[in-house]
Formats: sequence, structure tokens, C-alpha cells
Amino acid sequence: MPFSKQPNHFQSLSLLHWPLSYLAIFWILQPLFIYLLFTSLWPLPAFYFVWLFLDWKTPEQGGRRSAWVRNWCVWTHIRDYFPITILKTKDLPPQHNYLMGVHPHGLLTFGAFCNFCTEATGFSKTFPGITPHLATLSWFFKIPLIRDYLMAKGVCSVSQPAIDYLLSHGTGNLVGIVVGGVGEALQSVPNTTTLILQKRKGFVRTALQHGAHLVPTFTFGETEVYDQVVFHQDSNMYKFQSFFRRIFGFYFCVFYGQGFRQGSLGLLPYSRPIVTVVGEPLPLPQIENPSQEMVDKYHALYMDALHKLFDQHKTRYGCSDAQKLLFL
Repeated sequence: MPFSKQPNHFQSLSLLHWPLSYLAIFWILQPLFIYLLFTSLWPLPAFYFVWLFLDWKTPEQGGRRSAWVRNWCVWTHIRDYFPITILKTKDLPPQHNYLMGVHPHGLLTFGAFCNFCTEATGFSKTFPGITPHLATLSWFFKIPLIRDYLMAKGVCSVSQPAIDYLLSHGTGNLVGIVVGGVGEALQSVPNTTTLILQKRKGFVRTALQHGAHLVPTFTFGETEVYDQVVFHQDSNMYKFQSFFRRIFGFYFCVFYGQGFRQGSLGLLPYSRPIVTVVGEPLPLPQIENPSQEMVDKYHALYMDALHKLFDQHKTRYGCSDAQKLLFL
């Protein structure tokens, strides 16, 4: 298991800000807005809810990113906690649009968030002229205030209309999809490289329909930052996890990392390097109604490119030469 350094407290608090900010919005700001409806300040939440109604389709029409939010200094402290870096292997010419496969999901997708939803690792300087969008669960954009916070960072809905919009309006758009989805979170165990990909072909079909280039990426270290308790599929806990996913759209994972004190356990991730390697884009023809044979062909080419990307960089970023990339 890779060595884990003890981060300073400021980095730890910066990291906690990320999930806690969503909890604060959901459990504090939203109830506060409802409370204000019954006070003399009622116009404030009333105007917001009217605006929310008028703005409802924005997450599926390119979103509303904020360079100011993406450049907050708190993201650099999260970057330095691990640290997180991005490696470019080939240029991404801005005259094309790109559909990027993000692998693996991990538990909290730290690498993809820091690299594509913030400027902490210098994405705009690394890929000039490219506008990144990281797709996530659509129902997040139905939650007041949280939707605005997500859009400000360049996060978009993973719905088909949202992705179609980005790939058909202008050029230089890069849409990142965590292809393995939430199911891959259960595969997030240290020293494993297992991806749910063999039957995930919808992203290839979408890329063909728009003539978007496919970009394979692999984030080394993403599955090393937490230990997870894995339950047998016949166990009651696994059944509960499956039930939880049907209700909320993601799995209830039992995991642990390090605490604030050296050698203690807690919910902070281990401070281990995370490196996102962005591979060479795979050009695709534009076919309005691609056949299944065509989808299968480019899906196989994508898996082969991802496999080569992993093999070329695995020993440099903590994997043994014998470690294999497995597709489920």
C-alpha cells in the first residue's frame, strides 16, 4: 500500500469544505430560504424561486460556469492535500468537440473533480481553447442552490439532452462522463483496477452521432485514497446498498481513511498522489444513426486505447508491472 503523508490541518479543512458545502446548502440554506418566505424578507426567496422556474432548463443547455468559482484558492489546497495532477499526452485541438471517458469512478472522484471542475491543476493552460464539463447525476440539478453551485464549477447533467447540447453547440467542448457510474464505486478498493465498461456503449453511440472525438483517461491513485468494506452479494448489507441505490441513485458505501492525528482512522482520505492521464483523442466519423456494429467497433477501439494508456503509465504511478486493467 502506498505511503500516506499527514496533511496539515488547513489542507484537511479545505478538503472537508467540499462535501460539507453541499450539506450546508441542503440542510441550512434551503430551510433558511423557506423560513424567509414567512418573514418580511419573503421577496428574496420568492424572487429566487421564480427565477429557478425560468432557469429550469439551463443545466441541459450548457449550464452557467463561473471562472471566479473555478479559481477559488480552496481548490489549490485540496490539490495539494494528495497532491492531484494532470498529465497531457496529446494536444486537444479546439476545432473539435470531445467526449471523455473518466476512469475509474473511485468513491468521491477527487481527481476528475479537481482537474476538470476547477483550475487548481491549470486545465485551461494545459488544454488551451478547451472548455471542460464533468457530467453527474441529473437529479442534483433539481435541488435549489446546489444546482447553481454545481453549474458554476462547470458540472453538467449526464442526461442525453444536456450532452447533446454541448456536443452540438460550437467547438472546443469537452464532456467528461464517468462511464462506470456509481456501480463502479463498489469496485473502489486499493490495489485494484477494475472498470465497468464492457457493456457501457451509450457514450460511444453519442460520440458517433455528433462526430465527437473520444478521449480515454485514467486516474491513477483514485482507488487508493480510501479503504472500503466490501460486502458479499448475498449479505443483507449488500441488499441494503442496492436498495439505497434504487432510491437515491448511488450506493451507500462503507469506507474509511485517516483522521486528523497521525496514524488515526477517520473519514479523511489518505494523502496519496492522484494523477489523471489524458490520452490521445480517437477520431470518430459523424453518423446520425450508427449501427450496433459500428458502435461495437469504436467501443472496442476505445477499450484498446484505454488499455494501452494504462499499461504505458502504470509503473510510473504506483502500479506493478504485473497489474492488469480488468473490464466488467
